[in-house]
Amino acid sequence: MSPFHLGYLVVASFSGLLLCGSSDVSAAADADIRTPPPPAAPRINGPAVFGVRPGSPFLYRIPVTGERPLAYSVDGLPAGLTLDPATGIITGRLAAAGEHVVVLRAENAKGRAERRFRIECGETIALTPPMGWNSWNCWAQAVDHEKVMRSAQALVNSGLAEHGWTYVNIDDTWQGGRGGPHNAIQGNERFPDMKRLCDEIHALGLKAGIYSSPWITTFAGFRGGSSDDAGGKWERLQNYEANKRLGQHSFAANDAAQLGEWGIDYLKYDWAPNDVEHTKEMALALRATGRDVVLSLSCGAPIESVAGLSQWAQAWRTTGDIWDTWETPGPWQNSVSAIGFSQDAWTGYGGPGHWNDPDMLVLGYVGWGPQLHATRLTPAEQYTHISLWCMLSAPLLIGCDLDRLDAFTLNLLTNDEVLAVDQDPLGRSARRVATLGAIDVYSKPLEDGGTVLGFFNRGDVSHTVTAKLDRLGLGGRRLVRDLWRQKDVGVFETDLPVTVESHDVMLLKVTAAAASGAPAK
Repeated sequence: MSPFHLGYLVVASFSGLLLCGSSDVSAAADADIRTPPPPAAPRINGPAVFGVRPGSPFLYRIPVTGERPLAYSVDGLPAGLTLDPATGIITGRLAAAGEHVVVLRAENAKGRAERRFRIECGETIALTPPMGWNSWNCWAQAVDHEKVMRSAQALVNSGLAEHGWTYVNIDDTWQGGRGGPHNAIQGNERFPDMKRLCDEIHALGLKAGIYSSPWITTFAGFRGGSSDDAGGKWERLQNYEANKRLGQHSFAANDAAQLGEWGIDYLKYDWAPNDVEHTKEMALALRATGRDVVLSLSCGAPIESVAGLSQWAQAWRTTGDIWDTWETPGPWQNSVSAIGFSQDAWTGYGGPGHWNDPDMLVLGYVGWGPQLHATRLTPAEQYTHISLWCMLSAPLLIGCDLDRLDAFTLNLLTNDEVLAVDQDPLGRSARRVATLGAIDVYSKPLEDGGTVLGFFNRGDVSHTVTAKLDRLGLGGRRLVRDLWRQKDVGVFETDLPVTVESHDVMLLKVTAAAASGAPAK
């Protein structure tokens, strides 16, 4: 009999050794590569649903792993959309609102794959959290056209694009003077031709993102979207903190029109605190461009304003800027642990088209450029980082140098069963259902009726707990699958023993088991 009975769970031991004789599920804390490689036969990945507005440009690259070359086809593709059978890129426009269920197909010398895919044409976009790359955490002010394009190409060459990684986002410091037919912000000397850059990104089947602020001057000291001058005059101040404020004249409509002409698909809109008035202003300006532009607010959404912000924005930051540490080393830094495990108050606000954003992923080589370093997170902490963000249904934006992806980091970013937790069409954020000592247990329902349980060990030694499945609403015969290792663990009825190493995670999908099969444990 276990010594502690606390609500949903029973603590079995604190040494990593189960007191009873049953087998358990264990997570190693070493730098093992847990996810098996994808098969040579085609496998279609990515979200199962995609949102687009009537009349907006449609761009979707079907993410497929498997041996090349591949041939793509789609059954039931609606009028207005066209598939390139060699690249798997779907383009075009849908004239009217409606739902279209199609079948995506891919074939190579090793086999065939197919998958149902739902296209929802209406006013809601970003039906699943955006996935992609952002320049800030590796390049900061060193970003330029060549680095962005190189990163876009790396998404394709590394295979990340075949797992649903889509957006290529330029952060702050791209801004030059105002000009052009819209008197809008133009690219500076590092970005001489934004239209060409967007076209090159789109040709890869990827999407282009950019940064701006309604302030006079951005956080990094560059031109923002307002001015005290009616013509938009702006002066770089040595002490630019004085202009981190809203100007008397807004140029949101001017700038949005320019972004639309360039072909921008994502706008990180950065000021503090975020307010509904300026969010609505930019949302309407972007909508007027005729493009589907994801509006992502940064860097601090007041939780009391989320109901209003969510009517206009597709994502909002729930925190300050993240750092690549497990614990917070100073009062002004936000660690992965401090941010990730403090999101409970936000769980009810996210959902299809509207996402809580706990900031970017700090994996691989980061450092706010151009001098980079390997993330200070241990391998176990990196598994926790990805797992928790996926459980929270968070936008997933890689912040590292994509040209320096090692095998471990690439493996970490290409587990389709884990990414599917983030991209689940139901869009429900996980809730913390129990805390026993160092173990936090999160539960997330999925559209297919399954439930994902995340066991997170925030302590410094191995722990073992036993989940009481019936008390989690998961009674009866349940098949348990280890998502990181992509293998079934077994069939359980009540007690599910789980061992988790320090700062590590076990991510388990629980589904109803067939009437016959492996004996219950």
